Amino acid sequence: MQILEIKYCEICEKNIALDKKIEHYTRKKSIFIIIISSIFLFLSILFGNFLNLFIFSQIFAAVAVIVSGYNIVKEGISNLIDHKITINILMTIAAIGSFLIGHGGEGASVMFLFFIAEFLENYATDRSKNSITSLMKIAPDIAVVKISGSFKEMHTHSVKVGDIIQIKPGNSIPLDGIIIKGASTINESSLTGESIPVFKQIGDTVFAGTINFEGYLEVQVTKSSDQTLLAKIKEIIDNARNKQSKTQRFIDKFSKYYTPIMIFLAIFMMLIPPLIFQLPINEWVYKGLIILVISCPCALALSMPISMISALTSGAKNGILIKGGKFIEDLNKLQIIAFDKTGTLTKGSLEVKDIISLNNDFDQWFKIAASLENLSEHPISRAIVSGAEKRGISPEIPIESFKSIIGKGISGSVNGNRFYVGNKSLFDELKISVPEKLLNRYQNEGKTVVLFGNSRQIIGLISLRDTIRDYSQQVIHELKARNIKTIMISGDNKNTVRALQKELGIDQVFYELKPDEKQETIKNLINKNKTVAMVGDGINDAPALASADIGIAMGGIGSDISLETADVILMNDNIGKIITLLDISKKTNKIMKENIYSTIVLKFLFIILTFLGLMTLWMAVGIGDLGITLLVIINTFRISFVKKRFDEVI
Repeated sequence: MQILEIKYCEICEKNIALDKKIEHYTRKKSIFIIIISSIFLFLSILFGNFLNLFIFSQIFAAVAVIVSGYNIVKEGISNLIDHKITINILMTIAAIGSFLIGHGGEGASVMFLFFIAEFLENYATDRSKNSITSLMKIAPDIAVVKISGSFKEMHTHSVKVGDIIQIKPGNSIPLDGIIIKGASTINESSLTGESIPVFKQIGDTVFAGTINFEGYLEVQVTKSSDQTLLAKIKEIIDNARNKQSKTQRFIDKFSKYYTPIMIFLAIFMMLIPPLIFQLPINEWVYKGLIILVISCPCALALSMPISMISALTSGAKNGILIKGGKFIEDLNKLQIIAFDKTGTLTKGSLEVKDIISLNNDFDQWFKIAASLENLSEHPISRAIVSGAEKRGISPEIPIESFKSIIGKGISGSVNGNRFYVGNKSLFDELKISVPEKLLNRYQNEGKTVVLFGNSRQIIGLISLRDTIRDYSQQVIHELKARNIKTIMISGDNKNTVRALQKELGIDQVFYELKPDEKQETIKNLINKNKTVAMVGDGINDAPALASADIGIAMGGIGSDISLETADVILMNDNIGKIITLLDISKKTNKIMKENIYSTIVLKFLFIILTFLGLMTLWMAVGIGDLGITLLVIINTFRISFVKKRFDEVI
C-alpha cells in the first residue's frame, strides 16, 4: 500500500511539473506570436503608408491576422456553430470586413491588439490565482518520519496519523500534529497573517506550512496530508472562486444579451444609412466594424472575477478566509454585527482585577489563599495563582488537610489554623458574616468574587473578570463610526454582560441565552430586513453563525467546526481583523463599481464618437478594448494593498 502511495505521489508531482511546463510553454508561445505579428504589422504599415505598395501591405496584414488570430477565429467559428455569439466572432467579422473594404492594416491591428488584450487578461487572472496557489504551496512534500528508532524521509502522502515526524530549526512543518518532544517558537504568519512567532511546547498543536524557528521538535501526526488545516484552506478558497455574487450573475446575464444587441446595432449602422439615406457604403460598413470592436465586453466580464480573486487573495494573506464573492458583497451592506462574548470579545480566561483586604495583613493572607488555590485545577484557582505570581507572591506555603468542597470552594490548614477560599454559599454554610455591600458592588460590575477567611471571619475578597481581547473596544468604536449597530449575545449572566456593554460601548445586549436561543435572536434580526453578521468562536455559536447572513468565526486555526460552518474565518483570535475584512469588502465593491461604470460609460462614449466619424478601427481596439481592459486590471490590483488595521499583538 505504501509503495502504491509513493508511486501515486510521484505521478502527482509529475503532473504538477507538467502543468507548469505547459503554462510556461503557452506563455512563451504567446510572446513569440506577439513578436512575429508585430513584425508583419510593421511591414504592412511600412509598405502601405510609406512605400505605397498596397498589395504587399494587405499580404503582410493578412499574415499578421493569421499568426495572431488563428485560435481566435477558430474558436469564434466553433462557438457560432454551437449557436453561441462570443467576442471572438465579433473580432473575426471585424477583421475580415476590414479587408473587404480596403482597411486590411487596421483589421490586422484589431486582431493583434485583441490577442494582446486576451494575453494580458489571462496573465492577470493567472497571477491572481497563482498568488493563492503559492500561498497553499508552503508545506513541504517530504517529512522525516521515525521508523524503528531511526528517521527516514518519506512523502507526506505516505505518512499516517500517529507517526512521529522530526522538525529541525528553520524547517517548515509538513503535517498537522502535536508536539511530543521539544519546544520552539513557530511562525504561523502563513495561516494567520500575524508576523510575531508563537511559543509552542509539549502538548501544543502545530500546523502544516508553518515554520519552526529555533528548537528541535518531534511531532505526532494528527491529520493526513489531505486533511490538514492547509488542505482545508485550499479547498475553501477553490470553492469560493466558484461562488458567484449577485453582481457577477447580473454581469453574466447582461453580457448574454449585450453582445447580440451590439451586433444588431453594428448591422443597422452598416445597412440603414447607405440603403435609406444613400450615404457611402464603405464609410458606414467601416463604422459598423468599429462598433463590433468597441462592443467587446471583455473588460466588463473581467472586472468581476478578477476583483473577487484579488479580494480572496488579500484576505488569505491577512489570515482571513472568505468563502465566496457573495459574502464580500454582503459585508458592504452590513447593518448589524452581533458578537458572542466569551472567546470573542473576551479571551475566555479569568484575570484577577481587585484584591480587597479587610485587615492590614494583605501579603500574608493572599499568599495563603494562592497556596490553597495552587492545589486545585479549577479555572478560578489557576487565575488566582497567576495573579499572585504577577504580583511577585509565590504560592509556596505548605498546606495540610486540603479539602475540595464541590460547587463552593476549598479549604486547608496552615500551622493548625483552618482557612477557606470560596463563594458566598460556603461562608453562609459556615455561618460567617459576609460583607454584602462590598460583594454586590463588584458583582454589579460583572466580576466574579472569591472570599477568603478562617472559621471566624472574612479576611479578604478577590474579584476576577474575563480578560477583554486586545482591540475589542477599538473595533466596536470603529463599527459605530461606520453606522453599523453592535449587539452582544451571550450565555453569561445579566451583570457580567451589562458591565462589558458599558465598558465597550455596545449598542444592545442579550444575556443568559442557550445556543438555540442565540440562533433565534439572529433570525429575528434578519426577519426585520436587516443584513446581519454574527461573530463567534465556532463551537457553541455554530447555529447562530449558520443562520446569520455572514457568519464570522474567530480562531479558525484551531477549530474544525468553524471551517465548516462559518462564511468567513479569522484564522487567529485577533478581533481587529474584522475591520481589515470590512476594508477589503468596501474597497472591492468600490473598485468593481468603478470598473463596471467606467467601462459602460467609455463604451457608449466611443460609440457616439464612431457616429461622429472620430474613431478608427485601431483606436477602437487599442483604446476601446485593450485600453479599458488594462485600466480594469490595474485598478483591480489595488485591492491587494488594503492596509491592516488593529493588527499588532499587544
